[in-house]
Amino acid sequence: MEYLVHITVSLPPGMPSGERQELYAAEAVQAASLARAGRLVRLWRIPGRTANWGLWHANDATQLHDALTSLPLWPYMDIEVVPLARHPNDPAG
Repeated sequence: MEYLVHITVSLPPGMPSGERQELYAAEAVQAASLARAGRLVRLWRIPGRTANWGLWHANDATQLHDALTSLPLWPYMDIEVVPLARHPNDPAG
């Protein structure tokens, strides 16, 4: 099943720069792992914001939840999930 996921990251304003950099580096490693596993299919940045839209694949909502909570930035994320269904007129079909 595919999911459209909107993520906004809000790190604490006083977080030390080194800790911030470590979190983002760990996030990149875990995102690459999830992509290799076929969970994270596509990812788009929203210009000017610490937010993104992603196309995710999971067998069910629990598997998606497990993937999202494995991200190091998880505690600082606001996430909106939209389950997607096939459309009969999809040109990729």
